[in-house]
Amino acid sequence: MLYSAVGMPVCFVVAHDWKLRTAVRAELRERGFNALGMEGADDVGHAIALGQVPAVLVIEADSEFISDPAIIRLIGRVPAVLIASRTERIALPPVKRVLFRPVRIAEIVAAVEEILPKGESA
Repeated sequence: MLYSAVGMPVCFVVAHDWKLRTAVRAELRERGFNALGMEGADDVGHAIALGQVPAVLVIEADSEFISDPAIIRLIGRVPAVLIASRTERIALPPVKRVLFRPVRIAEIVAAVEEILPKGESA
């Protein structure tokens, strides 16, 4: 199930940066997504355990998230947008889109809408 109980596509927004997480989540909600903000892998696991299955992911690509096996497995199954630093050098997993900071919220939302699986418009 790729939709929430209210019929909106689910998007996990996973970031330590609360400003990024909050702004992306708010804009995605305005666009018709059930955007869930999460601070880490534990939050992701808890949401999945409660039955939330994302149609798309937005993940802050920091060394903690990119080295977490659970996050990597999820990225392998769900289309993802990574928000990466131009200065932090880490190996990024293959994903649908990588956006480098500085990035505008509108760019992130456009990338999410672009990679949303066909037939699941928000």
